[in-house]
Amino acid sequence: METHSRPAPRQSPLFARTRLAALLAAPMMLSACMSLAPDYQQPPLPVQDTMEHAKSSAALSPDQQAAVRVDENNGPMNWQEFVAEPRLRELIRQALDNNRDLRVATLAIEKARAQYGVERSALFPSVAATGVGNRSRTADDLTSAGRSNTSGQYTAQLGFSSYEIDFFGRVRNLNEAALQEFLRTGESRRSVQLSLIAEVANAWLTTDADARRLMLARETLRTRKEALMLTERSHELGASNGLTLAQTRTTVDSARVDVATFVSQLARDRNALALLVGDSVHESLLPPSIAQAAATRTEPAPLGEGQRSAERLASVQTTLPEPATSLLSVPQDLPSSVLLHRPDVQAAEHTLRGTYASIGAARAAFFPSITLTSSIGVGSSSLSNLFDSGNGTWSFIPQIRLPIFDAGRNRANLRISEVARDTAVAQYEKTVQVAFREVSDALADRATLDERLDAQRSLVDATRKALELSDARYRLGADNYLTVLDAQRSLYTAQQTQITLQLAEQANRITLYKVLGGQWTDGELEREDVAASARPPADTATD
Repeated sequence: METHSRPAPRQSPLFARTRLAALLAAPMMLSACMSLAPDYQQPPLPVQDTMEHAKSSAALSPDQQAAVRVDENNGPMNWQEFVAEPRLRELIRQALDNNRDLRVATLAIEKARAQYGVERSALFPSVAATGVGNRSRTADDLTSAGRSNTSGQYTAQLGFSSYEIDFFGRVRNLNEAALQEFLRTGESRRSVQLSLIAEVANAWLTTDADARRLMLARETLRTRKEALMLTERSHELGASNGLTLAQTRTTVDSARVDVATFVSQLARDRNALALLVGDSVHESLLPPSIAQAAATRTEPAPLGEGQRSAERLASVQTTLPEPATSLLSVPQDLPSSVLLHRPDVQAAEHTLRGTYASIGAARAAFFPSITLTSSIGVGSSSLSNLFDSGNGTWSFIPQIRLPIFDAGRNRANLRISEVARDTAVAQYEKTVQVAFREVSDALADRATLDERLDAQRSLVDATRKALELSDARYRLGADNYLTVLDAQRSLYTAQQTQITLQLAEQANRITLYKVLGGQWTDGELEREDVAASARPPADTATD
């Protein structure tokens, strides 16, 4: 009996494409929305509700009553509003563009972004097209007919392999952990940027203070040289003894040492500024006190002029210039919740969120996992007939893995994740406590700075008056010259301390801005930009 095989029905191209699309889309539809990660709960702030000393009237200077308030919804003012000096503002802009530490932090974000992309790609099947051609020859002795045989095989396939259907959220939780690491890196860059702004401002203010110290030292040297010229003339006439002349010379040498010291220190300050900015600093962006200090002469006036103004020679009547910059001060009524704006606190919270996702991934390891491998294509022994009808091929290989015995490995991994979460909670609370202490310390200094500055100004005026009286008593013969020298040293020290306190007052405002986690609007990568760039597309988001 002869039988005839019926040829396979010919499939239309439209049907083949529809079946291929359905086969590739099936894993996406099978993915569920289940997640075994625990619900995130932000730890309560382990500090008191308000900042100590935050309500002190000294927190605001009289001319800054309109400073921006800070509450738990709005972060501190941006740095353009905080820095009022245009030279310093332009210098900070250059530093944000050129500083190498900030570049490294930005590159770290790009690396974390790429790593997040690697983890996120596991949510989707990896589709690949393959083509294989094989030609082989069999020797004569290996064939039944005793003749060599040459054969060929050609295939073309499209499919994916080892795609995991994320029923229990393992892949999604790993993706969430990578996302939180990406966001943490973004906060770390914001912390570097905030520190850079503070360091540039501090370095610029220090340069200004040292220039004013140099100006004071130059003026003091000039005045003491004039006093020495007058004493030498008096000694020649026999009106003063050699001890007085020697003591006067010591004051000149001491002033010379101070001038040389501050010249060197000013050069070091400019080098520090150049390093922070990442480029040379133009003269127009330096504090104006530098040019004033360079213009301050140290050569004494002619002796005749000095004789007509003996009181000016004996007294250092230098009027110290005010600091070259004006910085906004911290607003009043600060709640502890403003600490949540600090980048280090934000980074610690992202780390904590990542540990919650890791717990979900560890829990999913206790449940079955399903992976799929599928392909569709064509095959033929002849390349010319590869795409003929009837040469279609397909394969569908599901695989399920059910953990039965692993000697406690999964349970140990889950415990590791839970301990990591508890550790992250402790680190988050410690970060908040450190932030609270830094702000409280800065506010404690702020509460007394105005009083200290007023007292120092009064001290400078009193010591200047004491010098004038001592000089008058010396000229009348009521006191020796040692009293005048002591009064000169006291005035000079008081004036130097006044400059130091003025610098401390400005630096305190910078410290407050930094420890409150100041935010800005023109950064290359803000928190909102990080979140937007890391957010999954709408068509792949799950509930």
